[in-house]
Amino acid sequence: MAQTTAEKTSVTLLGLGAMGTALARTWLAAGHPVTVWNRTPARSAPLAAEGARVADGAAAAVAANTLVVVCLLDDASVEETLTGTDLAGRDLVNLTTSTPAEARARAEWARERGARYLDGGIMAVPPMIGVPEAGGYVFYSGSRELFERHAETLRVPVGTTYVGEDAGFAALHDVALLSAMYGMFAGAAHAFALIRKEDIDPASLAPLLADWLVAMAPAVHQTADQLRSGDYTKGVVSNLAMQVAGTPTFLNTAEQQGVSPELLSPYFALMRRRLSEGSGEEDLTGVIDLLVR
Repeated sequence: MAQTTAEKTSVTLLGLGAMGTALARTWLAAGHPVTVWNRTPARSAPLAAEGARVADGAAAAVAANTLVVVCLLDDASVEETLTGTDLAGRDLVNLTTSTPAEARARAEWARERGARYLDGGIMAVPPMIGVPEAGGYVFYSGSRELFERHAETLRVPVGTTYVGEDAGFAALHDVALLSAMYGMFAGAAHAFALIRKEDIDPASLAPLLADWLVAMAPAVHQTADQLRSGDYTKGVVSNLAMQVAGTPTFLNTAEQQGVSPELLSPYFALMRRRLSEGSGEEDLTGVIDLLVR
């Protein structure tokens, strides 16, 4: 039997940017009573028309419900907004983008004020909220008991993935995945730059590039296996020595096409450095150790 509106968890949401508004709308549509607050009151009006209760201040919003979700600009905004509110007994879920260190410090800050704390890293953009088939989700870390208590409510707007008791792990997973994304974007940018001056339609390269990146993606599993085992020669097809030998072709092609190699050169430099240490039979996994200080 479906829950009635009265049985569904009430939620307080602080922050009504594009993401916060999308979260609020999805909870409201699912029948959850929602109290909202935003520094700019005008942003609350559309949600009020959809059934949200608008608090006249952050303190009143926090006082309204046990479950308090924060979705603000940055960690400093969280402290500024919550200072002066009574957090004792509250279940604070922080979906504000932060660093792992900030998340851990914020968790301790919340505990000192009597709140239970869960940190979140949103792997979605606002149009994906409330659209299960879009594949978005939120990493959560911190109290497992708190996560399980509110899992049903938290998964209403978007999927959930719990990654550990350490409050910093959600932010760490978030940034790790996004860092890989930017690396992929960098490679794609270089690829498009190479053909920019040629009579090649970028639209014809795009599906080839997308398919190639998809085909290469499973290599991350081998990298993970090598890191876990410590054997970087396990399952190697193209070893480091062979790959370093091929890098001049990429650099020469870039020069001939009038393209800066600045997106590739740092990685190639790390590959050469690892090779100079006598690791020619390895895969590219050893580069990771060079990055860790």
